[in-house]
Amino acid sequence: MKLHTREWGSGDRVALLVHGIMSDHRTWRRVGPALADKGYRVIGVDLRGHGESGRGAYSPEIFADDLVETLPGGAELAVGHSLGGMALALAVERLAPARAVYSDPAWVLGAAGSVDPAVFVTFRTATRTTIVNLNPRWDEADVDVELATLAAWDPDTALGLSGPHALDRTPTAPAVPSLVQVADPSFLVADALKGELERRGFEVRTVKGAGHTIHRDDFDAFMGSLDGWV
Repeated sequence: MKLHTREWGSGDRVALLVHGIMSDHRTWRRVGPALADKGYRVIGVDLRGHGESGRGAYSPEIFADDLVETLPGGAELAVGHSLGGMALALAVERLAPARAVYSDPAWVLGAAGSVDPAVFVTFRTATRTTIVNLNPRWDEADVDVELATLAAWDPDTALGLSGPHALDRTPTAPAVPSLVQVADPSFLVADALKGELERRGFEVRTVKGAGHTIHRDDFDAFMGSLDGWV
């Protein structure tokens, strides 16, 4: 499936942005322009079932295939958040960016103590008050974006990550030089996994005090943790 995209900037270098579940390209409202200011042409996608992209069957592998179908190969930088980090990791060998950043990636599903993505179905009708209470550090504009992206989201995408699809997809090694950003605390990347990722060849940076959506919880710290990667 060809996905809907949004671009910022017109630089010679290309950066790819892949959002998490329940979201779409609008979650990158500050990141896209910031990378454009650094000389990138930035391409943000709406994953299948999100934003203005089509609906259909859902699975991590299908999300990855859509990225390959839509995005240019050989970008300078690719960033994936949460579900976007899972999809990017499954597509990264084919997309072949020079560098990859996985922001609190949803690689470990189905393990004891992990979050069942099916629970996200209930968020489809979340109120502004609920979103503010869950994300007290977000700007009002980010709350507005969350409400808009929830309205444009197909909850069946969460079911495509549950049950038989809820597997551990942690990469055995980075296919390209790769940074893993970790929230503090993270419900997806445990301390033991951070150490294991470093042993596998990933660079791991924890963004102190930031929640799962690091780029919205603390934009300055998010960008700061990309030092040397952008």
